[in-house]
Order: sequence, then structure tokens, then C-alpha cells
Amino acid sequence: MQRWNRVHGLGRGLLCATVLCGGCGRYDPERWQETERGPVAVAEHEHEPGAGVMATIGREEYHAELVVEQGGIVRLHTLGRDETRVQEVPQQVLTAHVKPEGGAQAYVLILQPDPVADDTEGMTSQFSGTLPDELVDRRLHVTVAGLRIGGERFTVRFRPPAPEPAMPTGLADSEARQLYLTPGGAYTEADIEANGRQTAAEKYVGFRARHDFNPAAGDAVCPITRTKANPECTWVIGGQTYQFCCPPCIDEFVILAKEDPDRLLPPEAYVQEG
Repeated sequence: MQRWNRVHGLGRGLLCATVLCGGCGRYDPERWQETERGPVAVAEHEHEPGAGVMATIGREEYHAELVVEQGGIVRLHTLGRDETRVQEVPQQVLTAHVKPEGGAQAYVLILQPDPVADDTEGMTSQFSGTLPDELVDRRLHVTVAGLRIGGERFTVRFRPPAPEPAMPTGLADSEARQLYLTPGGAYTEADIEANGRQTAAEKYVGFRARHDFNPAAGDAVCPITRTKANPECTWVIGGQTYQFCCPPCIDEFVILAKEDPDRLLPPEAYVQEG
């Protein structure tokens, strides 16, 4: 599962949806495909993945995306096997029970069918509702019961994501020069020369970090944050080249190399598992 970011700078919300669904509606061979449960509508219009979380539905036959927009507007999108393809479902009113993390009271959220322009009459690929003011910017647990697809009813559960790792802050100039220009532990004089006898802040002045918290299987990850590593942000330590997400993480790793070198792994060990 992927994490669900709040758009328009409003922070983060719900995550981790698990949905099961089957077939639905009338049959038109131009717009339907066969599955184990019968024909299912295939929308011809595309969906551009946004700032929501993607959830697998069934045996990866379908997906769902949940997004919270500015003002606490919640949108649920139903998608096909290909996450860029829209999946239409019968229009229906959904009732969600929303509970803030750590809270005891549950709130009711009504999600109305909100068809987009290309949806077939009587079908929808989007549901919309608005969170109560007291739930905006909260970490939420949400249960949607009674999602009706093809004569069956299903439950959808959303849980908040794990907190993102804090990004390290850079060192003061004097501390950085002491760290980078003196050898120690696994950090050698040869490493200092290979890195141009400079600090990470000096080498990467003006560097703009873009932290990707969802690396794909096989991607190199930053040894400090485990976010996706940037191949343009590297440092030689122990004669080996490591990739990082941002210069402050290089600070942290050089400190580790000097103070606790036995904890260092080779660069190929810092890879996202499948």
C-alpha cells in the first residue's frame, strides 16, 4: 500500500484500504470484460493518479484511490487493474464511520455518488463527502460498510499511515569541516580525497531534495531515512560510493562511519525489498 498524502499542503490522512468486489450492471461487450464473477464495466476514460493512496481490490483485478482535498473534502475513486484506468460501479450512497486516532468517538461520513463527466448513466467512478471540522488534519480510521457491487456488499477499511521519518538537519560549518576533513573509523584519508576535500553542504550547495517515501522494489534507498536515494547525491565512505536522499543524511552516515563502523553495510545492501 502506498501512503495517502493530503493535497494543497494540508498534511497527511488515511491509508491502507482493502476492498473486495465482483461484477455489476448490464452487459455491453464494448465496455465490459469477463472476470471470475462475471462481466464488469470497463470505463474508457483514463485516471491520472493524484495525491491519494492506491489500494488493491480483490485479486488485483481493481484498485481504489482515496484523496482528501482542501477543506476536508473526501473523494473515493474506483479504478481498474491498471491504476490509470477508471472502473465504474453502480451509483449508491455510502456510509463511513470515521474515528480519529486515539479518540473514542466515531463520526458518520456520508459519501455520495459523484460521477465524472464520462461516467455511464446510472454508474459512477467517484464518491464524495466532507469531513466534520474537528476531523480535518487528523489521523483517521475509516470503515465504509455496504459497498454494493454486482449484487454483493463489501466493507472497506482505511487506517492512518505510519509516521514519516524525520529528516536530519545539517551541521554548522565548523562542525561539518571537522567531520568531513578528518579521518576516523571507516572514513579514511583516501575517502576525504575522493570526495574533493569538502563537506557535503559545500559539494551540494543549492541541492533540492525531493523525498520519495515509496521506493519501488529494487530501488536504492538512503541508508539514513530509507526513502528513495538520489543517484546525484553520493559520498565515498570506506572506498565505496553510497547514495543518499539529501546532504544532511550524508552527515549522519559519515558520523556513523567514524563512530560505529561495524554498523555500516555495503552500498548494495541499501535497496528496497520486494
